[in-house]
Amino acid sequence: QVELAESGGGLVQAGGSLRLSCGTSGGTFSNYTMGWFRQAPGKERKFVATINWNGAETHYADSVKGRFTISRDNARNTMNLQMNSLKPEDTALYYCAGKIDGTTTYYPYEYDYWGQGTQVTVSS
Repeated sequence: QVELAESGGGLVQAGGSLRLSCGTSGGTFSNYTMGWFRQAPGKERKFVATINWNGAETHYADSVKGRFTISRDNARNTMNLQMNSLKPEDTALYYCAGKIDGTTTYYPYEYDYWGQGTQVTVSS
């Protein structure tokens, strides 16, 4: 049973930074493509960033490009999302996700495993 757990969320002022982490257990982390998604109240879950198994390939949503950086440490079975220059519109519940198939994707339905989410709130 693969389990994902996010941490690092919180309340921050606009312009500030947060670093989210996703820890995994129960599987072979280095085999997985990983991703971050977010969901604001009353809205659908949206793609934020994705990273392939060795970190050589990353993709970002246009809304976060240049501000967020996704990374992974296969030795520690963790993935991170460094979020800089945060804006109030970044406020959401942030989820990490993993997929067994090696291709990166923007679509949440293609991911096999999900964490419970960590709340990020950006005040203006």
